[in-house]
Amino acid sequence: MLYKKLGQSSLEISVLSFGCMSLEEDQASATTLLHKAIDLGINFFDTADLYQKGMNEEMLGKALKEKRNDIILASKVGNQWRPDGSSWDWNPSKVYILAAADKSLQRLQTDRIDLYQLHGGTIEDRIDETIEAFEILQQQGKIRYYGISSIRPNVIREYIKRSDIVSVMMQYSLLDRRPEEECLTLLQQNKIGVLARGGLAKGLLAGKPATDHNGYTKEQVQHAANTIKNISTNQRSASQTALRFVLNNPAIVSAVIGIRTLAQLEDAAGTLSSPALTERESVLLSSSLPVTYYDSHR
Repeated sequence: MLYKKLGQSSLEISVLSFGCMSLEEDQASATTLLHKAIDLGINFFDTADLYQKGMNEEMLGKALKEKRNDIILASKVGNQWRPDGSSWDWNPSKVYILAAADKSLQRLQTDRIDLYQLHGGTIEDRIDETIEAFEILQQQGKIRYYGISSIRPNVIREYIKRSDIVSVMMQYSLLDRRPEEECLTLLQQNKIGVLARGGLAKGLLAGKPATDHNGYTKEQVQHAANTIKNISTNQRSASQTALRFVLNNPAIVSAVIGIRTLAQLEDAAGTLSSPALTERESVLLSSSLPVTYYDSHR
């Protein structure tokens, strides 16, 4: 496994990381899978208080308690479940973030969260208040570093200007190259690490039937998937090719992969031992689709 420093933090994280949202709601199988990931060199695990109404954090807390010092734990905050559990509301307030952090720490059975991330964000938020909450938590030692999870260029620019974020998690894949227009270069220039989620585009780049996706037609999605399939070999699966494309961008520190099964884990973990993309393959992938741009939140 390869490890990179996350932005200007002291966190050295695996370039392939475990997105825990997809974990099945079974403690025994989740624990087995998470421990196997550690054995394969993955040390960065990402969850959120939103997932399964906190149960995802609880499962991680139980599974990783004895290995806490061997891993880097990330969670997210900002989406508040309604009392009846029917849905959630956006709440980036200082009061809510401070209270939610304590609940996450309890569920995760830890005294600190290594990376605490705002789970979204709009330009209308009281951004300075949100930043203040994270900085209080940092001063209290409850979190080590903070970042945001956002695809919105206008929000990202504000946090770069106003805060000490060390990372931004954003969607990035062959089927979503919008971050290339501005965000990836801007973040790299400001030494802020990018955590790329959605590298397999919900499986559309790894064998799932094509559908319209992210502004691309079904036919365009199929063409992209076929391009990946055609340059993949016995030594590099379609999933590994798609992840290699993501990791080729120098702004990307880690690809956060939603993992549900042992087969998915082993395939993802094998990405770095698979052949790197050749220059020709990179060109074929890049030219397989027109690049789209953000049409809002600019």
